Amino acid sequence: MAHADDLRAEGAADELARHAAHDYRQADLSPRERALCDFAVKLTHLAAEVDQSDIDALRAQGLDDAAISDAIQVVGYFNYVTRVADGIGVDDEPEWRSS
Repeated sequence: MAHADDLRAEGAADELARHAAHDYRQADLSPRERALCDFAVKLTHLAAEVDQSDIDALRAQGLDDAAISDAIQVVGYFNYVTRVADGIGVDDEPEWRSS
């Protein structure tokens, strides 16, 4: 939910923010945004299965090596921080919890 609030603060429509919080595949995203989300999900859940075809899909949407590297590093960083927080038992803020 925190990310949905961040999207709203940046001027995103409520519908986009809701879909982003629950299922980005239902959101009205551009092909480029959807490719980035698909890649982030795969990198998060199936990192060992990321291969050249995943990189090629991002390149097909106009991302260059620097943008792809940025995406990998942002996804990796958030995964790292989440795992550290989970590992040490950090409680979620109430507003972060989904309903």
